[in-house]
Amino acid sequence: MAESGTANIQHQYTRKRLEFGRPPPITSEPNGRPWVTARKVQDDTWKMFQDRSGAAEMLEDLFPDEEATTQDYITRNPCLGKVQCGPVASKGGSNTARFVLENRQMAHTEGGWPEGLDCTDTEQTARFRKRVEKEEEYVNAVKTMATTVEHCLKQNNAVDIYEEYFAGTKVEHSTEPPSARNLTVFKDPQKIKRTTTRISWNPDGGKKLACAYSSLQFQQAPEGMSSNSYIWDLNNPNFPELTLVPPSPLVALEYSNRDPNILMGGSYNGLLVFWDLRSGSSPSRMTSIEKSHKDPVYEITWIQSKHHECMSTSTDGQILWWDTRKMNEPTDIYTLDTSNKPDTVMGIQGGTSLGYDVAAGPLKFLVGTEQGYILACDKKSKNPHDRIQNVFAGHHGPIYSLQRHPAFAAKYFLSIGDWTCKVWMQDIKTPIMSTKYEMCYLTDGCWSPTRAGVFFTTKMNGVFDVWDFLYKQNEPTLSIPVGETGLHCMRIEKDQGKLIAFGSLDGSTTLYEISDALCGAQPNEKQTVQAMFERETNREKQLASIDKEKKVKLKKIEMEAKQAAEGGDAADQAASDAKISELESEFFATLGISKTEGNSEGPGPEQDVDPDAQED
Repeated sequence: MAESGTANIQHQYTRKRLEFGRPPPITSEPNGRPWVTARKVQDDTWKMFQDRSGAAEMLEDLFPDEEATTQDYITRNPCLGKVQCGPVASKGGSNTARFVLENRQMAHTEGGWPEGLDCTDTEQTARFRKRVEKEEEYVNAVKTMATTVEHCLKQNNAVDIYEEYFAGTKVEHSTEPPSARNLTVFKDPQKIKRTTTRISWNPDGGKKLACAYSSLQFQQAPEGMSSNSYIWDLNNPNFPELTLVPPSPLVALEYSNRDPNILMGGSYNGLLVFWDLRSGSSPSRMTSIEKSHKDPVYEITWIQSKHHECMSTSTDGQILWWDTRKMNEPTDIYTLDTSNKPDTVMGIQGGTSLGYDVAAGPLKFLVGTEQGYILACDKKSKNPHDRIQNVFAGHHGPIYSLQRHPAFAAKYFLSIGDWTCKVWMQDIKTPIMSTKYEMCYLTDGCWSPTRAGVFFTTKMNGVFDVWDFLYKQNEPTLSIPVGETGLHCMRIEKDQGKLIAFGSLDGSTTLYEISDALCGAQPNEKQTVQAMFERETNREKQLASIDKEKKVKLKKIEMEAKQAAEGGDAADQAASDAKISELESEFFATLGISKTEGNSEGPGPEQDVDPDAQED
């Protein structure tokens, strides 16, 4: 020790930071000797803790007792074991409370009159009003209410609470990613489930939709299957608003373009059924079986120039025009006969879809056939054989959907069939754009009514695809699995292009809402898409021209080869004749006779010889 109050450090024990948290120090070695000895301290070879960086040091080695193990060993039979390494999970579900909407009405004619006053008598009511207006209570009440009303009017004039501050603002580009969300599902209330074969939106704001239900399997309809179809209100998906009762299950169903109370349906047995919803669920009129289609009616289209006329198609190979005011017989009948058209299947084509837009011509329409051909027709042609003006061959099976482009109806149209979707130009027989071949069938599709470069398709595996040619052409921009069962049809609401309804094979109709990025028009989108279509059109025209030139050259080469072959045959024949003549000359020279003698046909007829002359 040093002086009082001070201390000198004799030895300093240091501990590194990496040794913090180590196990407690070992106080003795395995043989019982102390861990720290004077020799280790002198040589500075001892450590209180084990070194992590070095190899592990064995402290003790214990071997099992073989005799005890042999005695306690018991053979397990059977020797099976199971180990569950996954976490334990549970599944639970809950059902929210269902609310039921009901429509109630109240008819209020006129009230507030004192008892004994006849409100239908104008003289009595006029005298009563004059008497009340002279009373002091009435004047005071009007003055009190006038002050409150004046205050509200001043507020409304000062600030417009309903003003849209950003109305009409154009967004340069949409930063929102494309998406869609499920709003509701309308399920077929029948126990025997059927396919939702057609969907039609009500033209009055898109608040209702009509769904047709049927079984399209030939002669495989279940016994007791209902033929009813339904009209659904978007605000009440639990119960249909109205039930349509046709004589046969409906395959096609379309609202009138101008009247939200008019419906036309095409049934499985070929009849066309007309409804005026103001008259109830029963059909107002229907066609006769003798004058109708012989196969199911697959599509109906209203003629936009005349709101009371429509046309229908079926796989029986007929296009029928109807006047809803007189449905005893069709106003016109046209058979889809392509016998006089080259490069097509000879005979009558069965119609499966229609494409009509008044912008392309009030009497021009497209027909998709079950053989995979698209027929461009014109009703105004006087000769029935000239009504089919053009034939497009581009699908390997039935064409399920045809639609002209909403912005370029006179030039471009969309077709859905087999495993692909194709965009066509009216004047070219080959598609200008086409999607990739899918692994399953495409069942329906349509253009977006608000965006020029967007269209939608549905597939048999239940997936809904959104294609946006403005940004991507080789694959869909958005793919959404709508349900486990396959999708059969779809229809988009035309006013805003935001709501899409999908009909599936199990009879459920699913309603989706797409994002603003997929329905809001982009700047200069129409011009960009038109330039894209024109570029692809020019490319197809150049390819067609090159192909035509190749065919002309090939035909010319074939003609030259044929002429050369014919000239070569003549030369070979002359050479062969010369060789034969040479061989004959050598042969006759060897015999010692002339060629003329050898070529003689023998001695002439025998002549009588005089024996006396012979003797002389």
